[in-house]
Amino acid sequence: MALSTIILAAGQGKRMRSNMPKVLQPLAGRPLLSHVLDTARALNAADIAVVYGHGGEAVQAACAADDLRWALQAEQLGTGHAVLQAAPGIPDDHQALVLYGDVPLLTIATLRRLIDATATDALSVLTVDLKDPTGYGRIIRVAGEVVASVEEKDATVEQRAVTEINTGVMIAPGARLKSWLGALRNDNAQGEYYLTDVISMAVSDGVTVNGIKADDRTEVMGINDKKQLAEAERALQARLVAELMAQGVGFADPARVDIRGKLTCGKDVFIDINAIFEGEVTLGDGTRIESNNLIRDSRLGPGSVVHSNCHIEGATSGSDCEIGPFARLRPGAALANKVKIGNFVEVKKSTIADGSKINHLTYIGDADIGTGVNVGAGTITCNYDGANKHKTTIGDGVFIGSGVNLVAPIDIGKGATIGAGSTITKPAPEGQLTLERSKQITVSGWKKPVKKGK
Repeated sequence: MALSTIILAAGQGKRMRSNMPKVLQPLAGRPLLSHVLDTARALNAADIAVVYGHGGEAVQAACAADDLRWALQAEQLGTGHAVLQAAPGIPDDHQALVLYGDVPLLTIATLRRLIDATATDALSVLTVDLKDPTGYGRIIRVAGEVVASVEEKDATVEQRAVTEINTGVMIAPGARLKSWLGALRNDNAQGEYYLTDVISMAVSDGVTVNGIKADDRTEVMGINDKKQLAEAERALQARLVAELMAQGVGFADPARVDIRGKLTCGKDVFIDINAIFEGEVTLGDGTRIESNNLIRDSRLGPGSVVHSNCHIEGATSGSDCEIGPFARLRPGAALANKVKIGNFVEVKKSTIADGSKINHLTYIGDADIGTGVNVGAGTITCNYDGANKHKTTIGDGVFIGSGVNLVAPIDIGKGATIGAGSTITKPAPEGQLTLERSKQITVSGWKKPVKKGK
C-alpha cells in the first residue's frame, strides 16, 4: 500500500523564547524540520504534506521543495485539527503516517516496524515507556490491547500511574483516518481537537489498534525548549559518531566532535577533540585532523594532516598535504600533492601544485603556483586594486624571499628568485634573481619623539 506522510510543523514554540519558528531551530546545522523531511523521503512516501502556521513564510522558504504539499493551520486548535488541514489531499487507499516537525530523531528502522505492523484495516501508534511520564498522554491497554490514549489533564489517578506514553506518531488507512478526523470533538480540558482520540474511535469501530514500542526514548523525544534542543544535539552527534566508528574512524573523544552535515571518511582516519565538520566533507584514507579545527564543504586527500586551530572552507587537497597550525583555506583553495601550508597562512581562490611550501605569515589570493615553489614568510599577493581582482602566476621551482609584495597582475618565471623585502610590479624573468628595494639611508641629527608633560 502506498504511503502518505503528514508532518505537523505549525507550532509557535513559545518555550524556545526565539523569534525563529520552532521547527527551524538548528540541529546538527540544519532545521529540525529538515531532519523529519529526510526521514519521510527515506520511507519513499508518495505524498509529503507539511502543516504550517506560525512563521509559515520562513518555514516554507527554508524547506521549499517540489515534493512537498503545504497545508495552512491558521488557528492552533490541536493536533487533530492540524492533521485535518492536510487530510483532504490523502488518497483513500494510502496509509497515512503522522510525524512531527519537532521530533527529528526517529529512525527509519523504528518507523519501518510501525508501518510493517499495520495491516490494511488497522491503526498503529508508536509508544515508549518512561520512568517519569509526567506531561504525556497515557496509552491505556486492556488485556494487552490498546483501547485508548488519554491526555494527562483528562486522566484519572489510576491512568496517570501508567508509564507507557503516546508519542503521537501513528499510521492509519487514509479513508479511515479522514472519517475519524471529521468526527473529532473538543469537549476536553484543553478545548482542543486531539489526534489521540482517533484511537478510541478505531476501537469503537472494531479496528485493531497496535501499540508499537520504540526501543529508545531519545528517538521519540519532542523538542520544546533550548535545553531539549541541546540534549537532542548531543544524542544525534553520538549517533553520527557511532556510525563513523563502526566504519573504522578513530576519535580521541567521541563526545567532543560536531558533525553538521555529511562527513565521509576513508580508512584509518583519526579525528582529535573539538573538530567541527559542516556541509559536505570528505577525508581520504589516513587523514589526521588535530584539535580545534573547523572544516566546511571541503575534500582532503589521503595522508593529509590538519594541525590544530585551522579554518578550512570550500577547499580541496591532494595526498600527503600538511596544513596549519593556525591556517585558513578559503573557497577555491586547491592544493595538489605534498603541499605545505604553515602557520598563519591564508589561501583564497588559488591553485598550488605538487610539493610547494608556504610556511609562515602569508596571504595567497587569486594565484596559480607551480611545483616545488617556496614562498617566504610575510609574502602577500596584492590581488585587489580597490575595484577589481587580479591574478598572480608563479612558475615551477620559484623561490620567493621573505617580506615580498607581488602586485598583480604579475608573472614570476620558472626558476626565478625574488629577493627578500621586494615589491614586484613587473614580470620576473625565468631563472634570474629579481629584487626591488629603495636606497637605504641614515638620517643624521634625527631624534626620537619625547612624550609631552601634562
